[in-house]
Amino acid sequence: QVQLVQSGGGLVQPGGSLTLSCAGTGLTLDNYAMGWFRQAPGKEREGVTCISSRDGRYTYYTNSVKGRFSISRDDAKNTVYLQMNSLPPEDPAVYYCVTDPAFCPADYYGPYYAGKEYWGKGRLVTVSS
Repeated sequence: QVQLVQSGGGLVQPGGSLTLSCAGTGLTLDNYAMGWFRQAPGKEREGVTCISSRDGRYTYYTNSVKGRFSISRDDAKNTVYLQMNSLPPEDPAVYYCVTDPAFCPADYYGPYYAGKEYWGKGRLVTVSS
């Protein structure tokens, strides 16, 4: 059974840091570009960052997180990470990891790209004092 199992997140004070993890079961993540979405209540889902398949040589970040967020992958652990630093106070958001997200540049995709996305169940991130 294919699953993306997410962990991490929670409550952090403004200016703090959090790390999210996304572990794959039933699929080999290095065959996929991997990305993170977030969605706050009442707002549209936003593509935050993605990393290219295989060696993860290429990364993309939406402007609002550049310099503060870092996506990485550990293919030996079949896991992708999102390190979030200098978090500003803002509405809580649920972060989702996803395979081959559509907002990634096409050349990030792996050799078996078929346009299918697998999604994690999401983790809530709340930045508040």
